[in-house]
Amino acid sequence: MTQYLLAIQQPDDPTDPEPQRPDDETLAAIMRDVDRVRSDMAEAGVWVFSGGLAAAASATVVRTRGDEVLLTDGPYAEGKEHIGGLTILDCADLDDALHWAGRLARALRSLPVEVRPFQ
Repeated sequence: MTQYLLAIQQPDDPTDPEPQRPDDETLAAIMRDVDRVRSDMAEAGVWVFSGGLAAAASATVVRTRGDEVLLTDGPYAEGKEHIGGLTILDCADLDDALHWAGRLARALRSLPVEVRPFQ
């Protein structure tokens, strides 16, 4: 069994103080569908962990320069998308992980899901 990261990509427009968000009814339907997929993952024995992340603007980057530790506000990379949530699966193979990623992507409606195996 290999563990896979399913990273949910969300749009990120730093010039928009109110990012586009589905209305409450649509968001409730999306979350219901996502919860159903996660429940099915758990029942199938592949689900390890899932979680949503705060906005990319809340990130702090930690790096070193020599012996000094430097902290920088904001995400490491500037981009139009960022990881908004993640799921860790323990699957037999990539095809199995892609099956679950497809179900998750359908539940999320329009957000892409990146699949990467752990080394």
